Amino acid sequence: MINDPFARLNLDREVLSVSQLNNRARLLLEDVFASIWVEGEISNLARPASGHIYFTLKDSQAQVRCALFRQNAARVRQALRDGLAVKVRGKVSLFEGRGDYQLILDAVEPAGDGALRLAFEALKEKLSAEGLFATERKLALPAHPKRIGIVTSPTGAVIRDIISVFRRRAPQVQLNLIPTAVQGREATAQIVRALQLADAQGFDALILARGGGSLEDLWCFNEEAVARAVAACVTPIVSAVGHE
Repeated sequence: MINDPFARLNLDREVLSVSQLNNRARLLLEDVFASIWVEGEISNLARPASGHIYFTLKDSQAQVRCALFRQNAARVRQALRDGLAVKVRGKVSLFEGRGDYQLILDAVEPAGDGALRLAFEALKEKLSAEGLFATERKLALPAHPKRIGIVTSPTGAVIRDIISVFRRRAPQVQLNLIPTAVQGREATAQIVRALQLADAQGFDALILARGGGSLEDLWCFNEEAVARAVAACVTPIVSAVGHE
């Protein structure tokens, strides 16, 4: 890796090939703009079968191409569409084969300070007006539960932590895992289904859990469908989201 891509470049004498020019331009861009936030509007959104997402980010005077590769695309909770205002984080790079300047992204968020929090507060106000959070609706937790259902991911640290605590403090309690995704596009529907399955199994109580994360990572637990699924359960539920 060349720390200074121009360290051996004599602008008066050296003649570069196109490949050399693009390579040095890419190294310079990635070094100077290693991680930046940019705000704009999505256009020309494309979702090929590879799972990657490509779009153009634009404002009233300019545009830049963006690439969101599959692993990072799976973590984006916002439904992306043309015309959506977003903030994106990534590095500036250059596709050497075509000489195209672009942003390689690792995060996409709704534009506007606290956009997710505003959406959360709006939904909370709506559901509160319906009485979903009223004190009289809350179910008392059993003093000595015998069977507890745990709605969480089967592969995360959460289930191991919960099992460890129960083994130390209440080894007589039977724990039953009801697996679900806890992040990503499919998580909301899976959480709702897991709650319905768990509620039908006659547990003394349920624990809905996942580890910590950003507001975006945890957003599936703020969805209206999940709130209504919790409210519909006849089994007492403990929320352990961001469990530590």
